[in-house]
Amino acid sequence: MNKSLIIGLAAGAAATIAIAAIASRGDFRFGTAYAEVLDVKPLTKSVETPRQSCHDEQVTREKPIKDEHQVAGTAIGAVIGGILGNQVGGGNGKKLATVAGAAAGGYAGNRVQDKMQKADTETVTESKCETVYDKSVTPAGYRVTYKLNGKTSVVHMSHDPGSRIPLKDGKPDLGDSSTKAAAGG
Repeated sequence: MNKSLIIGLAAGAAATIAIAAIASRGDFRFGTAYAEVLDVKPLTKSVETPRQSCHDEQVTREKPIKDEHQVAGTAIGAVIGGILGNQVGGGNGKKLATVAGAAAGGYAGNRVQDKMQKADTETVTESKCETVYDKSVTPAGYRVTYKLNGKTSVVHMSHDPGSRIPLKDGKPDLGDSSTKAAAGG
């Protein structure tokens, strides 16, 4: 066998064994490098969603007044008062009693109609609505604590990265949907 072939094979075997030993200790990295994830905490946020809540309610109220100034009661009272006043006295006294009876009857008729109108009620169904808020809790990402080159840092990520975060240009590759929250030593 050729001496240089034997030396080449021995040197290649020694180099392969050395690389395998270094790689098994973690001092030599092939391919993608990673930052070690120390802790992952799911984050949530409270959300209040407004909605209309309506229900029917029975309401008792005065009926709409058709004769707002109680003209009918005043007129009927005046006529009756005038008739009654006309029954009293004689001569000019009779005229005075008729006028006084009409005035008193008109006032009394007005008051009676007013009380009757206020006592005249109706019960109706009304729809009552109000804005209420439904509360819910939704996911808001993850608070991830990781270690890189002996330094501990915290980031907010949209997903759980698992046990490690890939590095890009020596920094954690967090994707577009994460932000750096804090760093510590």
